[in-house]
Amino acid sequence: MITNILTYLENSASKWADKTAVADDKNSLTFAQWNQYSRNIGTAISKASNKAYRKPVLVFVDRRIEGLVGFMGVAQSGNFYVPIDCKMPDQRVKLISDVLNPIAAITVTAADEKTLDLIDFQGVRFKYEDVIQNEADDILLNEIREQMIDTDPVYSIFTSGSTGVPKGVVIAQRGMVDLAEWLVDTFNFTEKDALGNQTPFYFDGSVKDICICLKSGATLNIIGKKYFTFPKLIIPFLNDRKITAILWATSAIVLIGNSDILSVNLPEHLRLVTFAGEAMPAKQLKVWMNKLPDVKFVNLYGPTEITVDCTYYEVNREFGDDEFIPIGNACHNKGILVFNDDNQLVKVGETGELCVRGTGVALGYYNNKAKTQEVFVQNPLHDLYEDKIYRTGDIVKYNELGEIEFVSRKDFQIKHKGNRIEMGEIEVAINSIPNITNAACIFDQPNDKIVLYYTTSDGQEMDIINLVKDKIPVYMFPEVINHLKVMPYNMNGKIDRIKLKEIYINQQQTECVISY
Repeated sequence: MITNILTYLENSASKWADKTAVADDKNSLTFAQWNQYSRNIGTAISKASNKAYRKPVLVFVDRRIEGLVGFMGVAQSGNFYVPIDCKMPDQRVKLISDVLNPIAAITVTAADEKTLDLIDFQGVRFKYEDVIQNEADDILLNEIREQMIDTDPVYSIFTSGSTGVPKGVVIAQRGMVDLAEWLVDTFNFTEKDALGNQTPFYFDGSVKDICICLKSGATLNIIGKKYFTFPKLIIPFLNDRKITAILWATSAIVLIGNSDILSVNLPEHLRLVTFAGEAMPAKQLKVWMNKLPDVKFVNLYGPTEITVDCTYYEVNREFGDDEFIPIGNACHNKGILVFNDDNQLVKVGETGELCVRGTGVALGYYNNKAKTQEVFVQNPLHDLYEDKIYRTGDIVKYNELGEIEFVSRKDFQIKHKGNRIEMGEIEVAINSIPNITNAACIFDQPNDKIVLYYTTSDGQEMDIINLVKDKIPVYMFPEVINHLKVMPYNMNGKIDRIKLKEIYINQQQTECVISY
């Protein structure tokens, strides 16, 4: 029985020692090198920290291979890794460091070192280029491994906190192992596959790429930022690297779907496309499906707190432009419960909060007992033994086919003019309009106004109300409509609604000044 993610790395290094494991724009590593470098790093961390165990270690990451080596090096030391975006604001790094009190950090550039200086970092520092040259201590590493069990933490990824302090989701070895087993078995990954990684390594979606690579021996190709800044370069990259599978954020799939890229060139080796992060509008996905009829398309859903994914849906039927793709049904070894406001299981067509139970449920939020107890709770169906579930805050429903459909966020439901409204329903309707490339709503609660921001394929404004009047009732019409040239996205690849609220507030202040 596999209880540690490192077992996959060691097995792959044994089977495919000289095969390329990971590659970015400039460098590549074989499985044997990845394994050896990780052992060198693990030895250095353990010795420098006096054999510290189950403690956090910061790893600075960018779209490069060093972060992946650092992750496994931290795991070798018996501790857990915390990805830090190298371009993250210093203040946020400090907030994360204050929560963690990490024992060490692995840096790659001088800028990473400067960040540690600015936050007055007190742990041990390791420069990547230096520490990979360290000599591994096999006896020490074996002693560490003998102590480790499957409930030990393997990584922590930080999400936004409502109080302004980020929350560190702590994932156990068993959660990552479970994800690796499910992904490889369900989608038939082998060493012949080549992955095209789009998701940043500080975002939990990238854990899927890492798991598949480690377990199956597939090569993980890191797609540089320039390919999404200039999307016409993406398809040649996919063909040059013979990419067979992409596990991308929904926003990346929508970006390509909204362009003419697939009309010019097609990925020649692709067999699987998965997407996750936000609800997928059918209109943009159909562009992909029409151009690539032999490719399997799968919607993956899940929050960071359940080890990436808990439901999936293989797209197997036609959808209208005004529909979103269902999130499907439970992944193997994940239990899905949908509760109404009375903590009763919902019926078909009834909305409720999606909750998850199973091996992948996180250990909680690091050093934050109060927040952990809010959402990691006892299964309300019984109190006979401990049965922890995670309350996602996502509102869903079962359709007549028994598939789960995402409706909205619990905190995205509003009361407007006496009506309870899911703002996601407004967005679905507007997204279905031809030439609309993206739409997002926010709510001005003090003034009781629905505010819409949208983008178009030709960059021109549209008569939204006239085009949407047959799709939604009058009480759902946005009162404020703003056209954007570009929709803002946050670091996780989701529409940045906080940024939209800032734009709206600035607009209101400007209007007040003008009127004054």
